[in-house]
Amino acid sequence: MIGLIAAVMCAFSLVCAIFNSRTNELSAAAMGSCEQAVELALTLAGTMALWCGLLRIAQAAGITAFFSKLLTPLTSLLFKDCGKQAVEHITMNLTANLLGIGNAATPAGIAAVKAMAQHGGKHLRRNIAMLTVLNTASIQLIPATIGAMRAAHGAKEPFDITLPIITVSAVSAFAGCLCVYALSLKGNANESQ
Repeated sequence: MIGLIAAVMCAFSLVCAIFNSRTNELSAAAMGSCEQAVELALTLAGTMALWCGLLRIAQAAGITAFFSKLLTPLTSLLFKDCGKQAVEHITMNLTANLLGIGNAATPAGIAAVKAMAQHGGKHLRRNIAMLTVLNTASIQLIPATIGAMRAAHGAKEPFDITLPIITVSAVSAFAGCLCVYALSLKGNANESQ
């Protein structure tokens, strides 16, 4: 679907440029945007490589195990009966999000959902929904990706958005968790009838 939308937008731009005799400007803008996209991708790739490497080092050094123990009260409150392996992956996902490296959180999230599915349990749908909400809200103590993008675009202080990001993501995570909890209660009431 996204490919279709992009194709329609490109075709529309081309038709408008032809009718307005601005094909040269369209070509220049397309080439300039391609150059900027490659530069941004390389900047983000370097940042992601750094943070993913640090996350692997943290895992090998036992730092993520420490975070796992630290986050155990929260994960046991939010995730009911999902299995130890799933909790480890959930903790890795939450840790990666806290560090602002959402791309590194995705594989951990996928592994957590697979582990939850293998474990089963009556709270499976609720646990997956809760993980989706927390992963999407992505509370970030260090917004590394956004900071790298802002630095690539010349921001003087690329991390001055940290406090607003923490505030907004915490509020959205709290609201999302309440919604998942409320909907799971409604679902349980419907199943009991």
